[in-house]
Amino acid sequence: MDFKIQTAVIIAGGAGTRLWPLTENKPKTMVDVCGKPMIYWIVQWLKSYGVNHLVVGVAYKKEVIFDYFKKSNNFGLTVDFSEHTVDGGTAEAFRLAIKHVKDENFIAMNSDEFTNMDLPKFMDKHMTYKPIITMALSPLYVRLSVVESKNKHNITGFTYGKKVPEVLVSCGIYIFNRKILNYIPETGSIEDSAFKKLAADGDKMIAYLMDSNEEWVSVNNQKELKEAEEKLKEWGMV
Repeated sequence: MDFKIQTAVIIAGGAGTRLWPLTENKPKTMVDVCGKPMIYWIVQWLKSYGVNHLVVGVAYKKEVIFDYFKKSNNFGLTVDFSEHTVDGGTAEAFRLAIKHVKDENFIAMNSDEFTNMDLPKFMDKHMTYKPIITMALSPLYVRLSVVESKNKHNITGFTYGKKVPEVLVSCGIYIFNRKILNYIPETGSIEDSAFKKLAADGDKMIAYLMDSNEEWVSVNNQKELKEAEEKLKEWGMV
């Protein structure tokens, strides 16, 4: 399908308390991965697929993000900032940011997600079925030592980091249709409000299952920072 989504909403208001003290003086998305802030890699991924308009939702230490984009000349893109409160949750953050979007369909994501996902395939799935939300899903990756045992008694081995294909999790990366505004409350969690309502309402929310060659890393602690660095190098983005 010959279609391109040109706008992306990136929610970058988080304080990143689990990354303290790296986030003492800057928001989570400004923590370095491979020598660049997290948001740099997200912008480059979106830009490589033709996205030319960003709406960045900011809250905690927002001035650091303002200064970074100014010094980077907005990466040659059209950039709008949407300000929300630290306590307003993802519902407030997305609701206010979407008001800066004129397009009917657009990327929406959190600012701590790294992926090599094929964005045109993601877009095609959305435009084929035309739901209100298309949600990127990945098999659960257990970042623990998975123990192999015999008869629940004898331990026979360990595997660190194991995919569980029968358990699918959200990657925090979506394509929204503007109609989602009808489902988002003033504050709170968009996941517990809009997503649950849409999931219970037939075909208004569909899944994009990532292929075996598409990967995703969410950064919530310093251990996952290291993993993100490894993946960016593995994907050839660095």
